[in-house]
Amino acid sequence: MTQQGDDNWWDELYDESAPDTAPAESADTLDDHFTTAARATTGPPARDPAPPPPAPPPPLPASPPAVPGPGTAPWEAPPEGPRTFSVPPPPPPVAPPVAPPVAPPVEAPTVQVTMPPDRDSGEPQPQPEPRLADEAEPGTGPGTGPDPDLTVEVSVPRPRTGYVGSRPPTYEPEPTALPVARPGELGELVSDTVLDGARYGTCTLRAASVRGDSARYRGEPRRDALLTARFGHDETALVLVAVAAGSRAAEDAHLAASDACQWIAEAVCRSHARLSEDIRSGRRGDLKSGLHRLIDRTYGKLRARAAERGLASDEYTATLRCLLVPADPECRTRVFFGIGAGGLFRLRDGSWQDIEPLLPEQAAVTGAPVLGFGSPPPPGAAAAETEEGDRLTMDLGITTAPGPLVEEPVPPPAEPFRFRASVARPGDTLLLASPGLAEPMRGEPALARELAARWADAEAPGLAAFLADTQLRVTGYADDRTGVGVWEA
Repeated sequence: MTQQGDDNWWDELYDESAPDTAPAESADTLDDHFTTAARATTGPPARDPAPPPPAPPPPLPASPPAVPGPGTAPWEAPPEGPRTFSVPPPPPPVAPPVAPPVAPPVEAPTVQVTMPPDRDSGEPQPQPEPRLADEAEPGTGPGTGPDPDLTVEVSVPRPRTGYVGSRPPTYEPEPTALPVARPGELGELVSDTVLDGARYGTCTLRAASVRGDSARYRGEPRRDALLTARFGHDETALVLVAVAAGSRAAEDAHLAASDACQWIAEAVCRSHARLSEDIRSGRRGDLKSGLHRLIDRTYGKLRARAAERGLASDEYTATLRCLLVPADPECRTRVFFGIGAGGLFRLRDGSWQDIEPLLPEQAAVTGAPVLGFGSPPPPGAAAAETEEGDRLTMDLGITTAPGPLVEEPVPPPAEPFRFRASVARPGDTLLLASPGLAEPMRGEPALARELAARWADAEAPGLAAFLADTQLRVTGYADDRTGVGVWEA
């Protein structure tokens, strides 16, 4: 090394007599001097190229190169410890796949009925788990259906209508013409069909009244009337069913039948407490006499209404048949009463029984004569007569005055009162019929057999099925039909 200038600095640096000084801190190290010298002669050292970014998903940003701290060479390993780096944002949520729309099911003549759980096993049934409000019920989503293990297919038969006999009836089975309406008399219109039903105690009630095929074709009103009513509450309640049939020859027959049903219902309503007590107590005599009085009052009102309309009593009248059914399940007594033609039948053990109360023949009626005009002389009294045939009170030659002149014939005797109280058995079916239904029941055995087959089950038919049964047509019978059925459980 060639010394230039003053060489005294070297002696001062290494002179043993010079005092020792503390080491001064310097930012330059030996390594820094070496790096500076290398750059001055050969340029900056080459570095390895950065690795390529990874394939998608998007790569994480490369961490910045480590800056060597003081006292660390570039070729030394970085100090161990946690390092901070940026985190990419989370990916957006993936939407669930949308199910394709499901076509609506094709209607089939069957319905699926859920089977009830087996309650006879004695094991506790699992309770349904609580669900959140936004959770759908299982089996209600698209493309799902009821569990086949819990449902069965049940056929739904339509009500069977038609006819019985060798040939179909002449008239069409459905209504054709409506009755004529007049201004101011719209309240007197009656519907083509009336249907009703109820269940009290041990019995199920079905009632239907249908206009006949002949009246439907000619546009005449239904002459049969039907009324169902309940009086009272709880076990003392009493159910009344009234059926009236007007005469075919009378123009206002449908009004007379409706009045008869309403008036007998009003009379029974006023006395329903006493009637219910008599039925449950079995007082047959009191029932018969009391109901007879109610019937007589009803027909008295009909005669008064006929006089108001300027009609004869036989032109404004109707047959009236009623049925009383107590709501007490412990009482199975069924009471029938009324006046006029019709039918009362009972289906027991698969066969029909005609239980219509029998009326005695006129020749068989016995009893004391009624005092008054036309009464025969008392027995043993020999009335003296002259040669001309005049009757003498005494042999004084004085003839008796002639009887009163009767210009009009004596009206025929009133219809006899009909009454029957019977105790029903479980499985019995009681049928109260108007003349339009009672006549084919007696005259066409095929109708009776068909109804017996349809009503053989212990369970009563539905309203629609009962209406279809009532409309079974028979050739030669085209009048109005009204039927009331009572099924005993």
